[in-house]
Amino acid sequence: MTKKIITPIALFCATLFIPGTASALCVKVPEANLRQGPGIQHEKSWEVFKYMPFKKIGQQEKWFQVEDVDGDTHWIYSRLVTDAMQCAVVKVDNANVRSGPGTSFAKSPLSPVGKYYSFKIIESKGDWVKVRDEVFNDGWVAKWLLWAP
Repeated sequence: MTKKIITPIALFCATLFIPGTASALCVKVPEANLRQGPGIQHEKSWEVFKYMPFKKIGQQEKWFQVEDVDGDTHWIYSRLVTDAMQCAVVKVDNANVRSGPGTSFAKSPLSPVGKYYSFKIIESKGDWVKVRDEVFNDGWVAKWLLWAP
């Protein structure tokens, strides 16, 4: 009898300490400014390009607080991002883009791409992701070279 009463109370208390739900966002415009606070009066912290992914960690009116690949937090205006697609960013100094899902495939003319190069994810196959950049170059990148929240 006691167990039935304690369990729902314990579950309720546990939910009080769960942080807000984080969700993945992608920049949907050619360029976007990230800010140190929620509003254009705040200093710009980073300029990013289309398909840059972020983890949404908060919101204040029409501004989202986001976390980037390095774990840094910024603010971005909500109309500049979407959750309707999945995006990824290179998290290492250089990553090869290949014509197919594996190291046996030729390197793309795009290779190598540097850290912070962002892509839209098209599909996944094993440990590889088919990606597209903002100027419609397609290729395959190993998953462990990318960050996709």
